[in-house]
Amino acid sequence: MTTPDTGPRLRPGDAAPEFTLTAADGTSVGLADLPAGPVIVYFFPKAFTPGCTTEACDFRDHRATLRRVGYSVVGISADRTERLAEFRDANRIDYPLLSDLDHVAARSWGAYGPKVVNGEATVGPLRSTFVLDADRVVQSAEYELDPNGHVSSLLTNLQS
Repeated sequence: MTTPDTGPRLRPGDAAPEFTLTAADGTSVGLADLPAGPVIVYFFPKAFTPGCTTEACDFRDHRATLRRVGYSVVGISADRTERLAEFRDANRIDYPLLSDLDHVAARSWGAYGPKVVNGEATVGPLRSTFVLDADRVVQSAEYELDPNGHVSSLLTNLQS
């Protein structure tokens, strides 16, 4: 589904949309700048919220295993770079966090749209995870995820 506020959802076999965003450390990072090899790109709604903290720390805690199976990780949110730096430092996040203030990347990846927050309908960033191969082709695309146990489930799928 596509509305004026959302983009089409990605599917396996799609080329990952290009982006250039500012990282928490102030550097400019594009899709082509990510480490060679397979990569996991995840979009999260807002730093320091319970679900986003759980998810970010879960990726952090599984980084060694993800590296062992060949994957790097990058997180993207609409937070300002200063907020992402605070979030990174407070939670010892050891992978890039990128700022998508205007939601352009989220929309192009289908990670922005209608959702319900605390029982209220709204439009905004959708918790989404994408597994890309070394050629930046989408291998899996998951939208509106539960952050609890998501990384373990993802890892199980990557190792099978």
